Amino acid sequence: MTRTLLPVLTVVLAIVAFWYLAAIPMNIHFALTTAERAGEVVTPDDAATRRGTGGIALAVQNPGQWADTWAQDKPRLPAPHQVVAELWQTTVMQNVTSKRSLVYHGWVTLSATVVGFAIGTGLGILLAIGIVHFRAMDMSVMPWAIASQTIPILAIAPMIIVVLNSVGVQGLVPKAIISAYLSFFPVVVGMVKGLRSPDAMQFDLLKTYNASRSETFWKLRLPASAPYLFASLKVGIAASLVGAIVGELPTGAIRGLGARLLTGSYYGQTVQIWSALFATAILAAGLVAIVAGAERLTLKRMGLAR
Repeated sequence: MTRTLLPVLTVVLAIVAFWYLAAIPMNIHFALTTAERAGEVVTPDDAATRRGTGGIALAVQNPGQWADTWAQDKPRLPAPHQVVAELWQTTVMQNVTSKRSLVYHGWVTLSATVVGFAIGTGLGILLAIGIVHFRAMDMSVMPWAIASQTIPILAIAPMIIVVLNSVGVQGLVPKAIISAYLSFFPVVVGMVKGLRSPDAMQFDLLKTYNASRSETFWKLRLPASAPYLFASLKVGIAASLVGAIVGELPTGAIRGLGARLLTGSYYGQTVQIWSALFATAILAAGLVAIVAGAERLTLKRMGLAR
C-alpha cells in the first residue's frame, strides 16, 4: 500500500503546490488594485506592468500581496483551499434537498447519467451482436456508428432537446438520450472486439461438437467478450456523465451539475464553477469504481481473474 500511495500523494502534492503558485500571477492584478484603493503604496513599475500581461513580474515584485491572491471572493483562479471549503459548504453543511446542495444537483445529473448509460449499453450490446453475426450490419451499421461520433456533441445536443421539446418530451429523457448517444459507441466497439476475440481453433472445436450459433454465442463468444465489455463500460459511464452535463447546458437548466456550472459562469462565481467541476470528477470516479468493482467480481466468478 505504501508503494501505491506514496507516488499518488507525491503527484497530488506537486499539483497542489503548482496550483497555489499559478494562482498568484492570475489574481495579483486585483490584489494590487485593492491595495491601491486601501491607500497602500504601489511602485510605478507595478502600474506599468499591470497595463500589460506581466502577472508573474507583478507577483515577484509584490510578495507581500501573495496571501491576498488566495482569499479573493471572485478570483480568476481559486486556490485549492477555497475549492475544498466550497465543496464542504455545499455538501456537508447543506441539506441534501436544498438547491444550494451539490448532493442535490449531483443526484439530478446522476439520474440522467444512469438512465442514459443503461440505454446506451443495451443499444451498444445489441448492435455489436448484430454486427458480429450479420455481415450486412457490419458493412452498413458500423460505418454509421463511427460517423456519428464525428458530430460534436455541443452541436447535436440543442437539436435533440429542441426536437424532443416540440413533441412534449422534457426533463430527464432528453439528457438521457444525449448520454446514451455518447456511451453507446465505446460499448459497440469493445463488444464487437470481444465477441470476435476467440481464435479459430476454439470455433473449430465447437464445430466438432456440432454446436449451434446460439450455443457458440453463449458458451464462447459472450464469456470471451466480458473483459472487453467492462473496459468499454468504464469509458461509457464517464461519457454518459459528460453527456448528461452537456444536456443541461443548452436548456438553461436550474438543476444539475451542468446548471451549477452555468449559473457560476453567469455571475462570475469561479469558486462555484471549480467546486462543481470537482464534484463532477468525484462522481465520475465513483461511477468508474463501481463498474471496476463489478468487473472484478464478474471476472473472478468466471475464473478470468484472481
